[in-house]
Amino acid sequence: MKKILMHIGLMVLVGLAVAWMAMLWLDKWTRHGDTIVVPSVKTYSFERATQALKEDGLLAILSDSVYDNRTAPGTVIEQNPKAGTVVKEGREIYLTINAFSPKMVTLPSLTDISVRQAKSILEGLEIKKVIEKRVPSDFKDLVLAVRYNGSRLSPGARVPVSATIELEVGEGLPDVLETDSIPAEESVPTEQLDLFN
Repeated sequence: MKKILMHIGLMVLVGLAVAWMAMLWLDKWTRHGDTIVVPSVKTYSFERATQALKEDGLLAILSDSVYDNRTAPGTVIEQNPKAGTVVKEGREIYLTINAFSPKMVTLPSLTDISVRQAKSILEGLEIKKVIEKRVPSDFKDLVLAVRYNGSRLSPGARVPVSATIELEVGEGLPDVLETDSIPAEESVPTEQLDLFN
């Protein structure tokens, strides 16, 4: 019985030693207590942001680009995790930069449809600057032509989303007041009436 208790005691001690060593190894492997505060790299160029993050033991990853004509091309406009976040060394920081040129889209056929429908299609393509130019036509509110920078566009043309698109839209026929089609009775001169008497 004494031997059994001794063996159980030894097993417990070995188990505790293994658990303690595993905890030490885990702390070292996960760098427990070894953290970095993410710096702000907004407004930096992508190259400068990459270098600044590398110096802090972080890795810059280009995740997206958007076009904003108010910001210099290649400038970081968003980062994730945000500045001030506590992370481990080697953490990837995802950066969104301002694109060097606006996003380009392909125009579908916009003629022979209503101006309302054409505007809806352009809005779906993220084109926000649309102007109408009314032109003589029998068909009211029908798009007759699409122009950009004075040039007529065909379906399949590529334009930047920042473009100002001009839609030539039919004015339609002028409204005509309808008049009674039956002519008014002509009055007979009184001299002629006297002849019948």
